[in-house]
Amino acid sequence: MSSPLPDPGADERAHSDRLLARLREEIAAHGPMPFAQYMERCLYAPGLGYYSAGKTKFGEAGDFITAPELGELFARCVVNATYPALEMLGDNADFLELGGGSGAFAEAALKAFAEVGALPRHYLILEPSADLRERQRDRLEAALPADVFARVLWLNRPPEQDWQGVLFANEVIDALPTTRFAMRAGEVYEEYVALDGEGRLMRVDRPADALVSGAVRHLERDLEAEFPDGYRSEVLPQLPYWVQAIAGSLTAGLMLFIDYGYVRREYYLPERNDGTLRAYYRHRSHNDPLHLPGLNDLTASVDFTALAEAGNGAGFGVAGYMPQAQFLIGCGLQQAFEAAYEQASDEAVRYRLSQEVKKLTMPDQMGERFQAMLFARNMDMVPLPADLLEADQGDRL
Repeated sequence: MSSPLPDPGADERAHSDRLLARLREEIAAHGPMPFAQYMERCLYAPGLGYYSAGKTKFGEAGDFITAPELGELFARCVVNATYPALEMLGDNADFLELGGGSGAFAEAALKAFAEVGALPRHYLILEPSADLRERQRDRLEAALPADVFARVLWLNRPPEQDWQGVLFANEVIDALPTTRFAMRAGEVYEEYVALDGEGRLMRVDRPADALVSGAVRHLERDLEAEFPDGYRSEVLPQLPYWVQAIAGSLTAGLMLFIDYGYVRREYYLPERNDGTLRAYYRHRSHNDPLHLPGLNDLTASVDFTALAEAGNGAGFGVAGYMPQAQFLIGCGLQQAFEAAYEQASDEAVRYRLSQEVKKLTMPDQMGERFQAMLFARNMDMVPLPADLLEADQGDRL
């Protein structure tokens, strides 16, 4: 039976085969690897991982479209939400974007910051992919005035020195290597990737270690229910350590995370008994993470209750939580759309703007599937738009 997924070209298949050979060698030498480790290799292995190689990832020519790829309205709303905090923090405030993607967000955000007279001291981009860094640099240098581009700095690792400002991450946590767990006879098992008798990748379950088992038992205690036998899903035991690593040096300011996901009680519904893990290949979603390793984006939805816990543990307080549609509307989406619509050069541009708003806000598009979470630390007051504060649904966490 033929696969509904597009066939890769010869170069793509050769690329995947190189990563597959490395995975086989590692498994043969060290035994089955935890799924989280397999996902890390598939996404980030130097020169071979999905985000580490040269293939286009974002937009129509890639495998998926993120909100910044649709146009400038998304970035303008994020700027509306965050520039008052930058102004309050003063001239030394920085803006840190985690994972710069194609550079589309940074370009639109820096233009918007300049328009409102609130450029950060530095616009920092934490980008581990050398290939993406180069693409971002080329794009921003061509699109921005020299004095604005001079504020952009790329980082290989989170800031080690104390800093103040805003940390922003769009569709980052969903790409963290996730642990897959399963329940058997009341015990917690962890999903691994092994080799079958013919050297093909296969998934197997092994008894979970104390870290994974403890994370799953914490979920059960919080949900006040035990997972039934056969239940399978994802958990991020490393999330508290990750948040501390990326934000521990942010002494005062805001963090804003936007991603697709659910509050915990909706994430671990009984009927969602195979989790949320999925793969994306050329705008097709499928559920086989072992297919063509290195060519697929592997991703899992975010447990926003876990993110709130991790932020609290790192010394931040949740300042707001809501679906993306409510976040964007509360940050002036209507006004940004009207201004752009009035300045549009022709009907084709106006049509694209209307489609952009629909994709960002409609429930069956990004409006309800994506959620926004704001954190604050060491700020006497959190200067967020009043409409945004009114939309807060933090009581759902």
